Amino acid sequence: MTLLNSLLHVTNFRNPFIRTLVPSISAAFAIQAAVAVPSILAQSERFYDLSGSLTYISVTALSLYLPALRARAAASLAGKAQPALPSLLDALAGKGGPNGLNWRQVVISTAVAVWATRLGTYLFQRVISDGKDSRFDEIKKSPPKFFGAFMVQATWVSLCLMPVLALNSIPHVALSALPLIGVTDIIGLLLFAGGLTFEVTADRQKNAWVQAKKNKEHDEDFLTRGLWGKSRHPNYFGESTLWTGIATTAAGVLMSNAGQIGMSLAGTSYGRILGLSMAAVSPAFVTFLLFKVSGIPLSENKYDEKYGDRKDYQEWKKNTPMFFPKF
Repeated sequence: MTLLNSLLHVTNFRNPFIRTLVPSISAAFAIQAAVAVPSILAQSERFYDLSGSLTYISVTALSLYLPALRARAAASLAGKAQPALPSLLDALAGKGGPNGLNWRQVVISTAVAVWATRLGTYLFQRVISDGKDSRFDEIKKSPPKFFGAFMVQATWVSLCLMPVLALNSIPHVALSALPLIGVTDIIGLLLFAGGLTFEVTADRQKNAWVQAKKNKEHDEDFLTRGLWGKSRHPNYFGESTLWTGIATTAAGVLMSNAGQIGMSLAGTSYGRILGLSMAAVSPAFVTFLLFKVSGIPLSENKYDEKYGDRKDYQEWKKNTPMFFPKF
């Protein structure tokens, strides 16, 4: 028995959600630990954000293909022909088959991959350009703290992906009972597209502003134009919005009869509440981090210390909402 087959056997729990959750989250922590070791030895944070994006993509792909991998492993042990891996195009065309995928699983997983690729490459290019990430100036000197940062990132990935993991755990046969497209599908995908557009635009405006300052094209100390004149943290607003979109689409499935049956929760008194909670934990956790931990507080404190006594800064802060944009 191969290592993969052994792992699939050990995690072959009765409940479909747990069967997907355990190996997916284990993979997140394993990947982060593998990157943490050389990073600690080199005292380098260069690959921290990039490894986070790769973990998002890897865990999402694993959760998407786990049912097919289990079917292939079972066929191999039984001496039967292994079924083909499900086609993404067939899923989009509604031809998933018994071991196939639903279009929602493919679209939401692709959305995560697009977001992770974009953000990971952006942050990696930034740390290469700046030569360091000031968040890790002290942390990287302490191996336990630096390793802890990677474990925090694994936890971040796991919680953010909770609605995706739950959605991908539902068998195709259950999802085939859903309507072709529902209201929560439309709302969720529109929120994701709007949030991603907002985040990308804000990051590009900030990057162009920074490059222009390096080229001595202006002497401004803080950006107040474009989306940054509508919100003091438009990139964070976009981040929270896109995860809300993913959660909305997932919640529509997880709370449906098909979703409840697919996760073996049908007939329970808590099934729909649990389905909603698994979807909501993602945007709730992201927004909590942005408001209370590493997003808005760090940025606000940094700028308050530098420019808090300046009238132009106080005017911008007074007239520009902290989070929700003003149009």
